[in-house]
Amino acid sequence: MRKRISLLKIMASAAALAALGLSGAGADGLSGAADALRGADVVILGEVHDNPVHHQRQAQLLMALKPKAVVWEMITSEQAESLDPASLDDAGQTAKMLNWARSGWPEFALYAPVFAAAKGARQYGALVPREQAAEALEQGGAGYFGAGASARFGLDQPLPEAEQAAREADQQANHCNAMPPEMLPVLVNFQRLRDATLAAAADRALADTGGPVAVITGNGHARMDRGLAVYLAKARPGAVIRSLGQSERGQISGQFDLVLDAPAAERPDPCLAFRTDG
Repeated sequence: MRKRISLLKIMASAAALAALGLSGAGADGLSGAADALRGADVVILGEVHDNPVHHQRQAQLLMALKPKAVVWEMITSEQAESLDPASLDDAGQTAKMLNWARSGWPEFALYAPVFAAAKGARQYGALVPREQAAEALEQGGAGYFGAGASARFGLDQPLPEAEQAAREADQQANHCNAMPPEMLPVLVNFQRLRDATLAAAADRALADTGGPVAVITGNGHARMDRGLAVYLAKARPGAVIRSLGQSERGQISGQFDLVLDAPAAERPDPCLAFRTDG
């Protein structure tokens, strides 16, 4: 019952903020977004990873909201602990400390303004380390996360059948319809693990600092209907959680408290990597 109440609370928050009509790309839109997000215990700032406008907005919102802690999807807990919060505006040093060039994420120049805006806050990483990802894929999120934590964040419960099917369909579409069907439940489980890992890092940051906490992550994890907020609300039913989604040309999946739009970044066809012909 508590889980259902928490989810309803999230949805009510999303509906109330959406009614304010907070969307746009200009200064007024950002000011309205900051006002809407201010006062939350945890603010989730979504992105499309390679869109520079999204990162510029994240940086501006961090400067406006002044969180006490920032959680990053892109770095591990160990990497976060190695950072000097006072020198995050030194892009070269930060990229070197994080070995960003070998990380697989888009170029650090995109993220540099966001790290600089996080200067002075405590840093938390939520990336599942690469060497542990295979183990996590094999044993599933609940097994990897541990029994106690899995129950606290809700990973021990299977998804409803309809939601499982919808998520598997999304994974297939996201992988250009090239995934073997038996891989789809594995990918869904790993996505849930990543959501719960982000939630656990936000939970720890909130306990350590008292908040507010900002989370920098992709739109998929920032969704209020199935992302990290669901798992964090399960563990902390009293926490106020708000989320910003950032669309491209009006296109975005999921539910958010508010959405800001931007032009699409130029990128090659991601499905080229899955093609074996020619």
